Amino acid sequence: MSTNANELAKPTDDSPDLKTHKVDVVASILMAGLLVIGFLVFLMFIIWLTETWKWDAGTIILTENPAGRGDYAEGFERDIEPPGVEEFEELQEPTLAETLEAVTDVATTVAASLDSINSNSTASTSGNGRGDSRPPGPLGEGDDIIPRAERWELKFLAKGQAPYAKQLDYYKIELGAMGGGIPTIDIASNLSRGGVKRSTTPQEENKKGRLIFMWRQKNQLQQYDVALLNGSGIKTSGRSIFRLLPKDLENQMALTEKAYWESKGYNSVTQIAKTVFESRPDGRGGYSFVVINQRYRVPKKSS
Repeated sequence: MSTNANELAKPTDDSPDLKTHKVDVVASILMAGLLVIGFLVFLMFIIWLTETWKWDAGTIILTENPAGRGDYAEGFERDIEPPGVEEFEELQEPTLAETLEAVTDVATTVAASLDSINSNSTASTSGNGRGDSRPPGPLGEGDDIIPRAERWELKFLAKGQAPYAKQLDYYKIELGAMGGGIPTIDIASNLSRGGVKRSTTPQEENKKGRLIFMWRQKNQLQQYDVALLNGSGIKTSGRSIFRLLPKDLENQMALTEKAYWESKGYNSVTQIAKTVFESRPDGRGGYSFVVINQRYRVPKKSS
């Protein structure tokens, strides 16, 4: 049986259908649309995430551990601790025979020694007693540094009460009053907006560990502080006025101080005796503390 070429070319019922159906076209369009929409939603999520969450660079926190003598008296040496029970026998009064033997040993000794006290006072046979060589401050061992509350001095460039209050609010510095027969500490914030008053106890405020600056002499800014506290409803008559610095500002100022002493060739906070800061406009609508003067305890090491 023979077949021709035309019969071989005719498709049979078993051959595959290679035509594109409408269902496939619609499904492809829907899949492409879903992919585009999903990609756009992902981009919008990334934009929202970057605007909502801020990833700041790691902040360097400068901590200090100054030594303090607490309630101990000021002096050139440490207070002598009372003897323990195990030392009691050695401190008992010796017998007559032991005393004579000791005197004989001392008389035959050629050389003698004198235990001196490390101090700046002139040697005297009467003496003035032994106190504690650590500087004023909370009791504890630490480095030989001047604490920030005593080392730092803050100055503000303000031509009136309103600009001064604006600077305090920018730095989030609060004003406070204590004493005067009132057991609580009264603190005012948002000073440029009339002031917000709150009261707390000294124990609660000490837990925050914030720097406290008090006025040493009367000046115009102190009068502004009194007026701002009175405007916040806080009594100031017969009370001590002070300023409270937030921890973030304290650390920022510590970094500024460190950069300044390093630029002058010093390498340790133990060498710093005084740092004077001044609040100045930063050119962006805000303010920043800059170091305008610094005094040193020891000369810098020669390289």
